[in-house]
Amino acid sequence: MKRLLSVVALVTVLFTFSFSAPVLAGDAVNGAKVFTANCAACHMGGANVIMANKTLKKEALDKYSMRSLEAITYQVKNGKNAMPAFGGRLSDAQVEDVATYVLAQAEKGW
Repeated sequence: MKRLLSVVALVTVLFTFSFSAPVLAGDAVNGAKVFTANCAACHMGGANVIMANKTLKKEALDKYSMRSLEAITYQVKNGKNAMPAFGGRLSDAQVEDVATYVLAQAEKGW
């Protein structure tokens, strides 16, 4: 019985944390300013004018395994395909702020 309760508790914890919203670490208010100045031309309203299916909306972020601070930060710093790298233009704090803003907006549905 003890073992069964342990398994149930473990499954409950894993289930809870697997489906919770991502933890946000940066400053979303500053991220909005940085996003407007650097990202909005291609990603206005969470869209993507270059690759229409790869938006910043929650469903697309999930589909392409991009719904985390780490994944978005990496993409912003290094670029990919048509997206330029912003690692040389933006500070690490600005990149983290943008990632935080993008995740917060995705959760709200843009």
